[in-house]
Amino acid sequence: MKIPQFIRANLLLKMTSLNAVVISIRLVVSLFIQRLLAEIVGEAGIAKIGQLRNLEQILSSIASVGIFSGIVKYVAEYKEDSEQLKRLFSSAFVLSLFGVVVTALFLFFAATPISRYLFASEDFTYLIKLVAVTVPFIAIYRIFNGVVNGLSMYKKFAKIDLFGYLFSAVLMVYFLINYNIDGALVAIAVTPVIQLTVLMTIFFKTLKEYIDFKGLSFNTPMARSLLAFSLMSLFSSILLNYVEIDIRTMIRNRITEADSGIWTAMTFISKNYMVFSAAIFTLYVLPKFASIHTEVGFRKELFSIYKTLLPVFGLGMILVYIFRDVVIQLIYPDFTAMSPLFKWQLMGDFVRLASLVLAHQFLAKKMVRNFIFSEILSLGLFYFLARYLTDIYGVEGVVMAHFYRYVIYFVVVFLLVFRYFRNKRSKV
Repeated sequence: MKIPQFIRANLLLKMTSLNAVVISIRLVVSLFIQRLLAEIVGEAGIAKIGQLRNLEQILSSIASVGIFSGIVKYVAEYKEDSEQLKRLFSSAFVLSLFGVVVTALFLFFAATPISRYLFASEDFTYLIKLVAVTVPFIAIYRIFNGVVNGLSMYKKFAKIDLFGYLFSAVLMVYFLINYNIDGALVAIAVTPVIQLTVLMTIFFKTLKEYIDFKGLSFNTPMARSLLAFSLMSLFSSILLNYVEIDIRTMIRNRITEADSGIWTAMTFISKNYMVFSAAIFTLYVLPKFASIHTEVGFRKELFSIYKTLLPVFGLGMILVYIFRDVVIQLIYPDFTAMSPLFKWQLMGDFVRLASLVLAHQFLAKKMVRNFIFSEILSLGLFYFLARYLTDIYGVEGVVMAHFYRYVIYFVVVFLLVFRYFRNKRSKV
């Protein structure tokens, strides 16, 4: 079947349509797995899985020293300059080696207190030590994935994403059925090994074209440039996931672990459709914004992205809301308390999408102070609003905080981005 001309003429639509196929397959598989999880491990098990996934997201940033966005930006800029690429990857591998050693050692020797904090039990100490062993795979995958995104190779990215997910899903189902919650957690822990294996199988020939492995040196000529992105990653991925862990723990302590699982299940559904946008941000938005240097060009591109993405996402979210009870029955049949959460979660995610498109200008132009300020504001609002509103509205208060936080965040990011262009004009 041929792709319609209006899609072929628009790179963003081409990527969106290809991504839609991948995400649709992922969604079907995810529905099956989430249903299985709900039946076998229940709300409490879902909460534990949420804790581990957040931990792995934190490790993804720390082990790679938070330089993923920097790799995307500089690969997009220097893909024709082999000398600059050599300097880039020498710096990236040395920095990541430091991140891997520190992270793995900390996890291994602090496994017991980490297990107590995440799971309110020492029974999962073995799991934290297993995660420590997979840290190098997490870091290398993150670096190589940055190359895929920087080159905007969306077809190869779709293959890597899909096959990595499918192999991980098969492992999850097998371990879950045979070993219950412990099996599910172990499957998640070893997923980075599978992801890296799939990426290397599909992408190794292309990697050799851009990374001169023999020419890499043990020095960091671009460390300063990359570490600016490390700072930004610290205030986004790491703090965001820490806040989610803390809020999940807060719900468990103030209400029940079952309610903690209800909120986690809601975020799982949200992340399943928001992953659709994540690939577009790194494959299209970030490289595109990095190449635009005028306000007129930025406004034009921003309007084009909004015009393309927001109606598609808006319609999808309306359908999810209308059929929310069907979704609950399909995926989490006993999680009926989730229904009131959909309204706030979906509205928050829509505003979040619009905000994150704008916020990628901070990454594209290395606007470190603006990025850190907006992230601290966003996470601070979520953290304190969630704690305040939970006392009044229960678990629904957390998703209300999610919506309110992104409305304020959007306004602040909008003002900061266009202040950047205003200041740029005044210096001319």
